[in-house]
Amino acid sequence: MPVTVIRLTRSRDAAGELVVRLGVGLLDEYLEFLAGRCRPNTVLAVAYDLKVFFTVVGMPPGGVRPVDVLAFMTAQRAGGAGRLQVADAGAGGVSARTLRRRLSSVSGLYGFLLARGDVSVNPVPRGLPTRRERQRPRQGVPLVRVPRTLPQILDPAEVDALTAALRTHRDRAMVAAMVLGGLRRCEVLGLRLSDLRFGERRLFIAEGKGGHQRLIPVSARFFTEVSAYLDAERPAAAGTDRVFVALKGPHRGLPLSAAGWMRSWPVPAAGPGWPMPPATSCGTPA
Repeated sequence: MPVTVIRLTRSRDAAGELVVRLGVGLLDEYLEFLAGRCRPNTVLAVAYDLKVFFTVVGMPPGGVRPVDVLAFMTAQRAGGAGRLQVADAGAGGVSARTLRRRLSSVSGLYGFLLARGDVSVNPVPRGLPTRRERQRPRQGVPLVRVPRTLPQILDPAEVDALTAALRTHRDRAMVAAMVLGGLRRCEVLGLRLSDLRFGERRLFIAEGKGGHQRLIPVSARFFTEVSAYLDAERPAAAGTDRVFVALKGPHRGLPLSAAGWMRSWPVPAAGPGWPMPPATSCGTPA
């Protein structure tokens, strides 16, 4: 399939809000519309999906047909240049969940363009027709079948081994928040000092998935670790109210990023196959 270059750029507006652009008029107008109704991470994820799609199909939004969408699906499943992700030689394509999400992002774009009158039809098929479709409209075969799998859960011994492999109170507190409180990675990184409710043994999540706020009860184990971190590790001159900050290097005292935490993750100590910090739906795409 043809491959063109579409560059995803990120900047901040005067109010400090994230601005994501792809350099294509119709796509940027959709991203601007999306920014008014979705969280910044959602806008960023959709922008990346659109970048992958239009880079692979190699044509403007108005020229895409259903045959191009089906060819894109084939390229994504096959891997290689059509995947647009770093992969080892001979690696397969993206997962069914990733492919379904990308098709959903593309379909959302064309729903927007269809409502504006920029296109006459959404080129993303709703599904493949079957013989029963006359009796049951919209009951065709889904374009992408996603297997229903059970989550992988660490047993208590594995949690203890993981905690023991971590080198700082900061990292142990962050893992405890996820394991014992069910927080997403972006929610842990977004915690502020005022969100710690020590007396109640709760955490206030100000910006959860979808912008929802909630109070989460967390084990005393988390508060023990976070107290040790605040007393012994967090730089006194940190210029932010974020709880978790970088502990060394040029970014010392600045809010800890997802990439910075991943670099500190003890994969060599834990061994191959050790679980990495999860990047959930409120995280940014790789």
